[in-house]
Amino acid sequence: MRSSDEEIDIIRKTLEYSATGSTHLEPELLKNPVSHYADPARLAQEQNTLFRQFPIIVGHGSQVAVPGQFFTHDDTGVPILVTRTREGRVKAYMNVCRHRGGRIVTQADGQATTFSCPYHSWTYDLAGNLRGIPQPFGFEGLNKKKHGLVELPAFERFGLIWVRPSVSDTALAIDAWLAPMAEQLASLELGSHHVFRAWTVELNMGWRIALEGFQESYHFCSAHKHTACSAYLDNQSVFLDQYPHVRHAVPLANAVDLRGAPEAEWDYRANYMTQNYLFPCNFVQSMTDHVYIHSVIPTGPGTCVFKCMMLVPASSKTAQENAKAERYWEANYNVVRTVFSEDFAIGEGIQQGLSTGVNEHFVIGKYEAGIQLAQRAIDDALEGRLVCPEVVSLQ
Repeated sequence: MRSSDEEIDIIRKTLEYSATGSTHLEPELLKNPVSHYADPARLAQEQNTLFRQFPIIVGHGSQVAVPGQFFTHDDTGVPILVTRTREGRVKAYMNVCRHRGGRIVTQADGQATTFSCPYHSWTYDLAGNLRGIPQPFGFEGLNKKKHGLVELPAFERFGLIWVRPSVSDTALAIDAWLAPMAEQLASLELGSHHVFRAWTVELNMGWRIALEGFQESYHFCSAHKHTACSAYLDNQSVFLDQYPHVRHAVPLANAVDLRGAPEAEWDYRANYMTQNYLFPCNFVQSMTDHVYIHSVIPTGPGTCVFKCMMLVPASSKTAQENAKAERYWEANYNVVRTVFSEDFAIGEGIQQGLSTGVNEHFVIGKYEAGIQLAQRAIDDALEGRLVCPEVVSLQ
């Protein structure tokens, strides 16, 4: 695969860092107040702003491959129902009946032609319209058109599904929002992938602690000395500020071998893991031949949920070849689960130490750039300087 100009520049920087023993550095240290991680009032502000006003990745297009296929998502605290209409559009609704507020769909996923509330069987079609009310004479005069499912802004881009977990009167400009990362996301061709494994881990740590475990590579050869360390150059990541998102390129150990090859032959993806941070809580982690989609979502003070999908390319191989591929993907899955568990154990230890008062702030190094860049964007959002762009009306 031909490397983009951006990727060629990343490789140049890696070779420079390797030759000089240097790495990416931000201008200053960042002293992050411990209150950013431990204050319940700040957490409430983060939940009400970051997890209500901005789109987050909730799934992959293959999960709603055909009309009527659906899945639910509850981790933000907003009950979300995602489906595909008969016309092929991805839609997201509040999973809440307009009669008495019952949860309409109780399964995690499935296939349906309509959605019927189990409480009184009010029934909605795939487009969210209220279609059926048992014994309708008791609701004479009710305007069905005003009692359809409440729709949430939903978008299918680059094979992934984004939803903003709050109602919007104005259409969100999702393409403008994703534009800084569009070239990288498009190059992954995730629409031709499928979900090999999806899992959820409930963690006893604040969401920011879990988030930051994916935003620097300084910890690799301490936390992962027997797993990931040997595979990568030590703390020589390249960070690109794609505000409010971040591209974090982690070079494999053999990336230095590119020094002797013509730039026209440089293969970026074969030599890097890319940890793409999609503000506010997602990562698209691109490996050499597959991709992980992470979500880190707060569930309360000192707790969060980590959700991950492992996406692998679609296959048209023989049964024997597919069986071999299955073993290969399973081995990769087991490795990444082990590495993540190492991070989570450390993060839960950090959470236990927050209440001791030992630290008034955490010191974020100049090369822990992903944390610094994300903190700027989070601060901007909480203080109203960063908002998700809306579609400009031409009327």
